[in-house]
Amino acid sequence: MSRVVHPIESRSYEILRSRADTAHLPPLTRAVVERVVHASADLDYLTDLVCDEAALAGGLAALRAGAPVVADVEMVAAGITVRDVVCRVREAVPGTGETRSAAGMREAFSQVGPGAVWVVGCAPTALFALLALPARPALVVGLPVGFVGAAESKAALRSSGLPAVSNVSEKGGSAVAVAAVNALLYLKEDG
Repeated sequence: MSRVVHPIESRSYEILRSRADTAHLPPLTRAVVERVVHASADLDYLTDLVCDEAALAGGLAALRAGAPVVADVEMVAAGITVRDVVCRVREAVPGTGETRSAAGMREAFSQVGPGAVWVVGCAPTALFALLALPARPALVVGLPVGFVGAAESKAALRSSGLPAVSNVSEKGGSAVAVAAVNALLYLKEDG
């Protein structure tokens, strides 16, 4: 099944490319960066996103092989419409001092095990919790948002050596994280 691109989306990409040259970016990085900028209308992501072409290729291969996709919150899960997504935030029972999002990551790991694609777009605590698990992810899309822990959790992700997409600043969010993973899923779907 091929995804039908709406004319508004096509026009948005035309505008984006008229304002910023992305032609020099490697193909998977370009797909992710452009979709994130398209979804956020924020050209700062051109320099704020941290992408690694090899990590993206590994994530794409995992998605093509049917790896589970795990989301930190339901808003992220709802935005990924071409794949089933595991999200356990609703069922999670947090331990002492733990957030529901962090507990949800533990619950999801007990379900999917290693090798999943993890998408964190809301809770820095979820990203920190993922980093403490033996998840051996195929890819982590780590783009939580906020003034408390967001930049620090993304820095920890980059320092971990795990295959990842992140950004340097405090901004991020569900729409941005969804855009990053959908960029890869749409490549899968479109060819």
